[in-house]
Amino acid sequence: MGKFPPSFRSAIPSTSLIKSRPSQQLQQPHYSPKKPTKKNTPQPHETQTPPPHKSLFKTSSLNEAKILFNSLVSTTKPRLPDNLRLHNSFLQSYTSISTLDDSISLLDHMVKILPSLSPDRSTYHVLLSQSCREPDSSLSSVQKVLNLMVNKGLKPNQVTVDVAIRSLCTVGRVDDAVLLVKEFSSKHSKPDTFTYNFLVKCLCKSRIFNSAYSFIDEMKSSFDINPDLVTYTILIDNVCNAKNIREADRLVAVLKECGLKPDAFLYNTIMKGYCLLNKGIEAGGMKLETASYATFVRALCREGRVAEAYEVFDYAVESKSLPDVAAYTTLESTLKWLKKARENGLAV
Repeated sequence: MGKFPPSFRSAIPSTSLIKSRPSQQLQQPHYSPKKPTKKNTPQPHETQTPPPHKSLFKTSSLNEAKILFNSLVSTTKPRLPDNLRLHNSFLQSYTSISTLDDSISLLDHMVKILPSLSPDRSTYHVLLSQSCREPDSSLSSVQKVLNLMVNKGLKPNQVTVDVAIRSLCTVGRVDDAVLLVKEFSSKHSKPDTFTYNFLVKCLCKSRIFNSAYSFIDEMKSSFDINPDLVTYTILIDNVCNAKNIREADRLVAVLKECGLKPDAFLYNTIMKGYCLLNKGIEAGGMKLETASYATFVRALCREGRVAEAYEVFDYAVESKSLPDVAAYTTLESTLKWLKKARENGLAV
């Protein structure tokens, strides 16, 4: 799948609003009986809650915030450095306890007291993240910040889209995130693949699968944004968790029709789904479908788990899920492919 840059490429230079994620998506950790050591590295594509930080402010009083900033300016010798990181951190600390209107007023005051201060997109991204947390049922607060950006000559870009969508989803406003990403796509900037796939994953977690499918279809037809292999891996992971292997098989067929090639992560995801289903199959005496059997065998062989692939073959034959010849042919062709791939030094 290649390397991925951090999913949340926020331009806010102070403490991150949302932690960055590792490059690989949906890679499941291997089981280990040992107690895992605690690490600061977040799991792939999981929305992380920012760690609580001590605010500079004791209250949300706007006057006290202004007085504190004035004090910083007057007591710093020769003067407060024109460091945008410092000023963004100051503003962000206040946004954690204030209203959006007060935060905007504080920024205006900062610029008035320190004319050399020139807010950029990262400054407005601080306000944008706060606007997404406002307790209103509309996107009026978000629109207010976007209008401020545009009026200052700062056109929203893909980082802006990412900040808004992730901030909305973090507080459970997935429907608003869908509405906003459509508006961004039509007026300002389309989401990049990382933001797009993040929203697909949130839809899969919070809604029925049809909602995610509808979103993907609309983004494709209206904005020419096509799902990639990561998108299908997210969808397949969710249908496998629901033990809907038939739908997983259908999605694999669809992605192949789109010219995408399944990789190790996708096969791992499918294999996990079959492992979840396998207990029910054996306990209930259910039969494997031909497509399910073939996908399961290929996934196991790609991972070098040939012995388990033979177990699936035995079960398919014993349960009369499919004719002996068909079961054997699938297993044989897969093993031949595996042998040839290894001889040619290909990674499988």
